[in-house]
Amino acid sequence: MPSLPPIYETHGKTYQADTCRPVRQAVRAGRLEMKALARGQYPGAKLPRTALPGVKSVGYWDADQTQTWGLDWHRNEGIELTLLESGSVTFAVGEQTHVLAPDDLTVTRPWQAHRVGDPNVGAGRLHWLILDVGVRRPNQAWRWPPWIVLSKPDQKELANYLRHNEQPVWHGARDLQRCFSQIAAAVDTNHAGNALSLLTLRLNELFLLLLELFRNKGVALDQSLSGTLRTVDLFLADLRSNRAHLAEEWSVSDMARSCGLGATQFIRHCKQLTNMTPTQYLNGCRLEAAAALLVAQPKMSVTQVALACGFSTSQYFATAFRRRFGCTPRAYRGKCRDNRLGNRSAAAAHLPPALLPAGARPS
Repeated sequence: MPSLPPIYETHGKTYQADTCRPVRQAVRAGRLEMKALARGQYPGAKLPRTALPGVKSVGYWDADQTQTWGLDWHRNEGIELTLLESGSVTFAVGEQTHVLAPDDLTVTRPWQAHRVGDPNVGAGRLHWLILDVGVRRPNQAWRWPPWIVLSKPDQKELANYLRHNEQPVWHGARDLQRCFSQIAAAVDTNHAGNALSLLTLRLNELFLLLLELFRNKGVALDQSLSGTLRTVDLFLADLRSNRAHLAEEWSVSDMARSCGLGATQFIRHCKQLTNMTPTQYLNGCRLEAAAALLVAQPKMSVTQVALACGFSTSQYFATAFRRRFGCTPRAYRGKCRDNRLGNRSAAAAHLPPALLPAGARPS
């Protein structure tokens, strides 16, 4: 039984680390060859508790045909490096979508949302490493595990490259492809831990080659990606998009604590990003969500909508809603319904008689 996945402990959002369930299912069905050493919720032969701390999963899959599954938007608790050795796979981060070619390397930061497949995974041999560096908020310092032999300055430089660049795909990483193949060989031959020393050596080589790649490519760095302003921005974005979190009983102190900040700094960042106080912004998000829910769920009562969006009483909700939208929640719902029906009638007026519903055709 796999362990429960870790939870991202920030931004008021319960992000769960990926469990690779589609990969497990494809392996069981015989559609995919997969070899990995792993711990926690990830599939593969289990790593000993004291071996290679921080490594969550290292291995590869080999698909000799297009699959009927993909890895939809998901997050991992660590740095994830993947390299496509052969074939073709679609990979997306944020608004960027890439079709990976052989020797393409992907880099995702801890908890950065990404997707593999569009929607399905193509035939190919894909290598990966997921290394947990202890990050649960963007502004936290990375902790390299003790088996990494890079010097402290090199570790700091590599972390700086990984944390502060937005380029998710690197083309033509032939040296890293060779190294990943050697890592796969160590994973294949590991029995009762007899290849762990070799695997440790290969993983250190991988990080050294990665550092050299970044040095040679002249990486453009964006320090804001790991700043406290970024942390607050992500938290606010979650409030906008997640009604379940809007429904929680947030105080300013709670919101600040979720971002790992003091209230004063949190309020300052919120004002800088939104020109509103945290309470103003939270209430605005709740009202927008309530307006959408009134229309999308006509069978929900106004009180149910209010509670679902974080308002403690329907009376306060009605007052705030009228102030924001100029009418009561019930009147707003009625206007939207009337507008929708009116649009349908207007559209029907332009249809040829043969395309009108039977009861609407002229006699």
